[in-house]
Amino acid sequence: MIELRDAVYGYTGKVLLSGISLTLPPGSFHFLTGPSGSGKTTFLKLCYGELRPTSGVLSILGEDLSRLTRDQMAVMRRRIGVVHQDCEFLDHLPLAENVALPLILADRPVAEGDLTELLAWVGLRSRASAFPPELSGGERQRGALARAIVAAPDIILADEPTGNLDWEMSQRLLSLLIELNRMGKTILVATHDLNLIRTAKSQVAARVLRIKDRQVQLAGADL
Repeated sequence: MIELRDAVYGYTGKVLLSGISLTLPPGSFHFLTGPSGSGKTTFLKLCYGELRPTSGVLSILGEDLSRLTRDQMAVMRRRIGVVHQDCEFLDHLPLAENVALPLILADRPVAEGDLTELLAWVGLRSRASAFPPELSGGERQRGALARAIVAAPDIILADEPTGNLDWEMSQRLLSLLIELNRMGKTILVATHDLNLIRTAKSQVAARVLRIKDRQVQLAGADL
């Protein structure tokens, strides 16, 4: 699903990540940990093709990114849902339209019934007409998750999705991610919350990736 072989990423002579060789197979659930500034967001950007390795090989969904044209990249990225740390909503559009944006931008039909069902699944059916500034932090994060999966992607990447949430809301968001994984989706979550990881590992076969010394490696079972 996502495979890196001797991948390196850096710019202007500075190496941020190096020597990465790992595979995230279809249907897997991984957490990504590491100190602030260690490169978690950079690694996620590699995993959805916003960045490309400066050397080495990166394959996503069976495609070598170095061989894809811009149009091919755009098509491939439609199969990846991303939950950004800051949610990035358009404040002048109601929640339902923000969630539907990936379909609109891909010129795909928006089925109102399916959209309503999705908002109900994340507990936001009653907030469909609310504008982003009116939403709480937990509502924004669940809305961001709904937007990430509205186009039925194969891979879901989330960057610190519970960073600004209380524990109860963090568990609620985690339960949604676990349910998606049980549907066969590949999940990768960047987080510094070890309690969240421990909770997930008691419910699903989650593995942990750790960034240390500019490398991304599988962590042990000591979490």
